[in-house]
Amino acid sequence: MKIAPSVLTADFSQLKMELDSIKTADYIHLDIMDGHFVPNISFGPAISLQIAKQTSIPLDIHLMVTDPLKWINEFAKCRPQFITVHVEANDVNETIKSIKSNDINLGLSIKPKTSVNTLLPYIEDVALILVMTVEPGFGGQSFMRDMLIKVEDLVRIRNERKLKFEIEVDGGINQETIKLCRKAGVDIVVAGSYLFNMADRKKGIESLK
Repeated sequence: MKIAPSVLTADFSQLKMELDSIKTADYIHLDIMDGHFVPNISFGPAISLQIAKQTSIPLDIHLMVTDPLKWINEFAKCRPQFITVHVEANDVNETIKSIKSNDINLGLSIKPKTSVNTLLPYIEDVALILVMTVEPGFGGQSFMRDMLIKVEDLVRIRNERKLKFEIEVDGGINQETIKLCRKAGVDIVVAGSYLFNMADRKKGIESLK
């Protein structure tokens, strides 16, 4: 299991120290919120670039924004491993082209009420599919177990079509829910407040893995 800590609940006044505390992670997950697509605002390209400069861990950028096409070139400057956009956002096809033209791995995400079927037109192009296991926008929510049915569907589709995309979940991850994720076939979990509330985050990452 790969672990991608979300820095949304990190102490940004101690950014380098916070990043050092999760240096054993596989990715660093950046939740980008515009206050429109989701009812919260986080940070933008400038802070993301500072994070990129202060860590060697690959970035996993999740754009929870209405118009992701406007932002791809700016976030591409961080040279992330993935840029993930929502199928519910505007200009999905053009956004996909922009991500791929920047030579960055494409990620697509779906909200809890969105069907896996909405991903099928793009399934051949994705490197990552992110299934939200909470309503996007706020940390600390409870894990939605029924979202794992989507994970199982994606595992089946991946096997049937002989594809190689990774499956990620985000929301409500802890020591118990990660066991359910592993059983369903999840490859990467995003861990936010659960991990950052720990005194020893290295131990926390090892335990989740």
